[in-house]
Amino acid sequence: MGLLLGRLALLVAFALLCLSYADVRKHSSSPADERARAIQALNRLTFGARPGDVDRVLSIGVHKWIEQQLHPDSIKDDALQTRLSVFRTLRIQPRELAQNFPPQILIRQIADEKEHLPRDPEQRAIYEAQLVRYRERQEKKSAETGQGNESELPMISAISLTDEERSHLLAQPADQRLSALLQLPPEAELDFMENLKGPARTEFLDGMSPAQRETAVALQNPQQVVTNELMQAKLLRATYSERQLQEVMTDFWMNHFNIFIGKGLDRYELTSYERDVIRPRVLGKFEDLLVATAQSPAMVFYLDNWLSVGPDSEFALGIRSLHGHGANRRFSAPQSRNVRPNQRRSGLNENYGRELMELHTLGVNGGYTQKDVTEVAKVFTGWTLKQPKEGGGFSFNGRMHQPGTKIVLGHKIKETGEKEGYEVLHILARHPSTAKFICTKLAIRFVSDDPPPALVDRMDKTFLKKKGDIRAVLETMLQSPEFWAPQSYRAKIKTPLEFVASALRVTEAEVKDATPLVGQLQAMGMPLYGSQPPTGYSMKADAWVSSSALLGRMNFALRLASGRIREVQIRQPEKAAGDQPWDLNQTLASLEASLLGGDVSKQTHETISAQLRDPSITGRKLDDPARPPNLAVIEGLLLGSPDFQRR
Repeated sequence: MGLLLGRLALLVAFALLCLSYADVRKHSSSPADERARAIQALNRLTFGARPGDVDRVLSIGVHKWIEQQLHPDSIKDDALQTRLSVFRTLRIQPRELAQNFPPQILIRQIADEKEHLPRDPEQRAIYEAQLVRYRERQEKKSAETGQGNESELPMISAISLTDEERSHLLAQPADQRLSALLQLPPEAELDFMENLKGPARTEFLDGMSPAQRETAVALQNPQQVVTNELMQAKLLRATYSERQLQEVMTDFWMNHFNIFIGKGLDRYELTSYERDVIRPRVLGKFEDLLVATAQSPAMVFYLDNWLSVGPDSEFALGIRSLHGHGANRRFSAPQSRNVRPNQRRSGLNENYGRELMELHTLGVNGGYTQKDVTEVAKVFTGWTLKQPKEGGGFSFNGRMHQPGTKIVLGHKIKETGEKEGYEVLHILARHPSTAKFICTKLAIRFVSDDPPPALVDRMDKTFLKKKGDIRAVLETMLQSPEFWAPQSYRAKIKTPLEFVASALRVTEAEVKDATPLVGQLQAMGMPLYGSQPPTGYSMKADAWVSSSALLGRMNFALRLASGRIREVQIRQPEKAAGDQPWDLNQTLASLEASLLGGDVSKQTHETISAQLRDPSITGRKLDDPARPPNLAVIEGLLLGSPDFQRR
């Protein structure tokens, strides 16, 4: 079966690829009726329509449904909150995350006896397991270099459990498994969790409380608990939230103000960044969002502003004074996880100043100069972090701040310390170039890869008139004829996240554990929170359309439809009633209606119809109508088709 599906995916992917995506974007005009408007609204303002969504939108009216989505607080979302309630890390602050799921720098400090082990037995077990791993690395490093270290802790000995001991642990009642595991030496705990894979791992964790599951997984990799729960939550929100526009806009702004999860401290800060900085402001005033991101520890760390020191600040002059007198030491700064011990605040860093203007506000052609970048960087010296290695928050350090007047975009910024930053953010938030840049990006996300200039003009006028009111800008867009024009209908290509979420929604998937889906997105080239450059992921088709990309999507679609993605179960297609013979054409039409709303191109319909004449695909011979066709394959082909790639 696996070989069949693999060969089928290859065959169909390249057959469908022949339907040029350039042609796909020129999809035939849709009827300008209320049903088409409902489909357009669902395609653009959600992560994909579920069965029955079109009728639900029509029952309350497209305009009223949009109004509800623009005011998400009015929409109950209890079912989603129940799903998310198992993820404790989503509710706690970065400092507590670092304490419960310790980073390597904290483990190293405990190994060096600069910090103490926690008293809580479960928390202590996590630390002890990480100490085992730390010592193993130190021993390996010493063996490779041939250099011992007298300060190293005593050598450890590996402890492996017997098959009988492993079976005994797995046989424990769910609520007793963790306590039984924690009775073992730390070396044995780590060995057990590292060798627990696949169904056995699922079986061991199944039935544990959320806190017990977190502790068990953290024995192996504490940071992974934090990042995994964040990523699972993003997929679950996209799939199950009733506040779909809020989730779409959260994804938009998280991408606009991108933070890379792989950069040290941000593994712990991203949860708070999305929850406390981005999500509450996605439909509010842009300036509020801009200020919140500028003060976010995640952004301050990601773009290195915490290291930026004014050349003429007290901090810098103090260093020079010491060096000028032959001192062999210098002031050091609180250091972050994943930052080398010798990395210190030593000079002006322009990273944030540049990205603030180029990516967050004015745009690359927004009318600023390199001189403006330098001046903005000086303005934001002193915007730093307090105790970053412990998950501390934003703080302003006046000793690091560059004194004197700065000139930004022709505006004189008088020396007022921290207030200079607010003044510059206000100037940038209200600038015409910012209005055009932000509105263009919104139009690209919601309308087309090349949005009509007239639409962008109306949106940026609203942006300036309403002082950056994001909800008002979206209302202008949604009231514009360009949004509803036939050439905009299904003219956007889904990103991998949009594709996966829409497939889960349309198949009414029940996701017990989203971790395998997180892996699928990584395989498709869009790891969640994984864009390393500050540009974030592209919203345009050309970044995601290629033969390999389409093949990857087809393989995912077939795996999903055939139930071969762990911890994910989809709604099964309806079968023929009673003893009635199967009609392949009728079956295909029914699935087209269910998955594509009956709106399928002639090319896609004919291509899949041709494949259904192959017995190896349908699962039956043409002269054996009593034998049911392989519905999973047909459903997978439709989910992988170019028509489903559009929104």
